[in-house]
Amino acid sequence: MKKIELLKELEKYPVFNIKKIRDISGKDSNYAKLLVYRLKKDNLIYEIEKNKYTLQNDIFVIASRLIWPSYISLWSALNYNKLTEQIPQVISIITIKRRKNRNIIFNNVKIEFIKVKPKYFFGYKKERLGDFDIFIAEKEKAILDSILLRKVSVSEIYEIIKGHIQEININILISYLIKLKNKALIKRLGIILEKCGVDKYNNLKRFIDYKYISLDFALEEKGKKNKKWRIIDNVDF
Repeated sequence: MKKIELLKELEKYPVFNIKKIRDISGKDSNYAKLLVYRLKKDNLIYEIEKNKYTLQNDIFVIASRLIWPSYISLWSALNYNKLTEQIPQVISIITIKRRKNRNIIFNNVKIEFIKVKPKYFFGYKKERLGDFDIFIAEKEKAILDSILLRKVSVSEIYEIIKGHIQEININILISYLIKLKNKALIKRLGIILEKCGVDKYNNLKRFIDYKYISLDFALEEKGKKNKKWRIIDNVDF
């Protein structure tokens, strides 16, 4: 098979490996490895990590195909869903599988893999980017993931919700909160929603226990106690 024909076939795959090259070329593994060496040397394919290669340049397309099942979330999803203009410095991939390498760098962009419990793995959608599909968190789940995984500050989430209150489906947000059944998350989001003028939180009250937690997990546990949400309000907003 000619090099140009091989590359044309490989363009159909966001990420491929030696086996894929072997299958397409009809050659054995040793010859497939030689092909990879030559294509890399000529900058015709790019190595992402060991035995994973691409011809693509869209980091979302590449990152979303490095482990399965997975979806993109946190700052990447918040930005994609137009909830923030902040350009993500890290592409965050949520998965239920464990990876040996939790972080990789490709084209000077860090891709991090965050393993979660299966019960947290929902709330994502399929989107078309160019010729490929990606899976990325819905607006509401990206917000919840950000606090649940402690990757975005409570103050930043407050500003996001307050600034995009008309674009966020509050009913979905609350239904996802109930599905997660994480008491700390429910308390924090409950008081944030109340501060944003949202009053659709009656279904959350049954999850509130007597234990006080700080509103922002990254700040000192010092401030006025909110009896309704059992929150130590240590954030000034």
